[in-house]
Amino acid sequence: MSTIRLLPDQLISQIAAGEVVERPASALKELLENSLDAGSTDISVALLQGGVKQLRVADNGSGISQDDLALALTRHATSKIATLDDLEAVASLGFRGEALASIASVSRTQIISRAASARHAWRISSEGSQITPVEPAALDAGTIVEVSDLYFNTPARRKFLKTEATEFGHCDDAFQRIALARPDVSLMLQHNGRAVSRYQAGPAARRVAEVLGQEFADQALSIEESAAGLRLWGMAAKPTYQRSSRDSQYVYVNGRFVRDKLIAHAIRQAYQDVLHHDRHPAFVLFLELDPALVDVNVHPAKTEVRFRDGQSIHRFVFHALHKVLATPVGTATPASHNPFASQPQNQPPNYPTFQSRMDLQAAQRPDFYQVLFGASQPGSAAQADGAPAWSAPPDYAAGKELSAGSTAFTGFAPSVTPASTLQPGSEFPMGFAIAQLHGVYVLAQNSAGLIVVDMHAAHERIMYERLKSALDDDRVPMQPLLLPVSFHADRIEVASVEEQLNSVQSNELQQLGFDIAVLSPTTLAVRAVPAMLQDADAVALARDVLRDLREYGASRALTERRNELLGTMACHAAVRANRSLTIPEMNALLRDMETTERSGQCNHGRPTWFQVSMSELDKMFMRGK
Repeated sequence: MSTIRLLPDQLISQIAAGEVVERPASALKELLENSLDAGSTDISVALLQGGVKQLRVADNGSGISQDDLALALTRHATSKIATLDDLEAVASLGFRGEALASIASVSRTQIISRAASARHAWRISSEGSQITPVEPAALDAGTIVEVSDLYFNTPARRKFLKTEATEFGHCDDAFQRIALARPDVSLMLQHNGRAVSRYQAGPAARRVAEVLGQEFADQALSIEESAAGLRLWGMAAKPTYQRSSRDSQYVYVNGRFVRDKLIAHAIRQAYQDVLHHDRHPAFVLFLELDPALVDVNVHPAKTEVRFRDGQSIHRFVFHALHKVLATPVGTATPASHNPFASQPQNQPPNYPTFQSRMDLQAAQRPDFYQVLFGASQPGSAAQADGAPAWSAPPDYAAGKELSAGSTAFTGFAPSVTPASTLQPGSEFPMGFAIAQLHGVYVLAQNSAGLIVVDMHAAHERIMYERLKSALDDDRVPMQPLLLPVSFHADRIEVASVEEQLNSVQSNELQQLGFDIAVLSPTTLAVRAVPAMLQDADAVALARDVLRDLREYGASRALTERRNELLGTMACHAAVRANRSLTIPEMNALLRDMETTERSGQCNHGRPTWFQVSMSELDKMFMRGK
């Protein structure tokens, strides 16, 4: 007797419903996506008891004809695709033909729809597996879908639902994601007869401010990058707008909200140098590419995707976001919010930088450049091989050197406007120094008010970026090992090394400072490592690098370890607390901050400066009241 049997259609639908309709929010997402695919410009959502009792979505889309209405509740019936080629290049949000059938199989569902060419609307209802005939109905245009008593016929599944407030919270999240993706569509959400959210069609920036709040919009940086058929646009918050959770992270691929590990990793790496410890960034990013280059048919809920060339996507997202976050102080703020956007950003002539002054004192500190490159540091008399060193700034070359034991410039007279005579529009973004507080903070004024700078944190970032730039300009120095270290490797690791050794373009392992050889199909040998990481565990470092090369196309593990060392070096080299600085020295520090990437945060993600506006100061002293 055969033990294999065909399952009833109703059971098949309920199994599918378990994948597609996890909770009311899942059903709401599917219905909203259907409305958008129908070309709707106005959508209204009404919920009762968190969407469990009733979920109603009304739109003004193209509608469903009488002949298609019965098919709408049939599994794998769809108007979105017809062939495999359509599936591989699908551009619509829905395409499986499972959503409505799955929802109808576990609820009491009613659909009223009127096609644009129809004389009147038509209605179809279902209760579990029982579907009523299509009958005439009254409706001006579009479609209304009512889903009532979700899981009424599967009580065991209904027990897994949470409280009304929790289920409504998930529905609200799904609604917000759709609202962010389509600012050109008017949307309204009601719960238990009370209006919760109402968004009018308008600019994307306005929709972002309405959904995520004006504080996010004020702290967000605009992103617009295109390359090789890829486009990334949207808004990413400054590192100072950090969160304790990932509740303000939205990524869309061709308009579809997704949770993709590869993109999440690229974003996390872009924020790594400027975010404090376990804090999380906030962003709304839209990635657009050829639909044929991304597979959206990966998960029933369609929240996961697979890219044909994941490494290129990772590099593109990382560099696009990294570029925006690296913009120096005074130019990183959007023009609409930046009071200095129209002001000149050039440095005054013959104005020595704070870092150039510190270089002249570097002889009294460890020679970190000798550690990195085996060469003399900037400002020294000559390189190790006798070649000329990097030249000192013109002011010092003219004889304006530091006096012995002094912390002030000799004969230095900056040709800038004194802080006491500043007029609005005549200064730099960071303004000009007026005092030092307890040997820790620099106080400066600009046209907006008062600026407070943590001088050690700011100088630490300046040193850190300078060390990174100097190292990136050269090939990573390689340190051969006296005794090569062999280790057991899996076949994927061996294949990764062979691919690099046989590469006709470039050996990325050698560019990163590694020399790895294949000894056998299961054994690799590390013969050289980056010079500055020679004390690290060679095997663990090699495994991390190979994994990153395979998954992301570049080694973030090496960069992380290298940056940890550079961060330690920068911290030791930066000016210490309780160090008395002159006004010219403080101004030089401010000028360096204006031209240094990511100078708004130190290497550990802490802020380096704060702005206190005149209005905030007036409020403290109750002026004008």
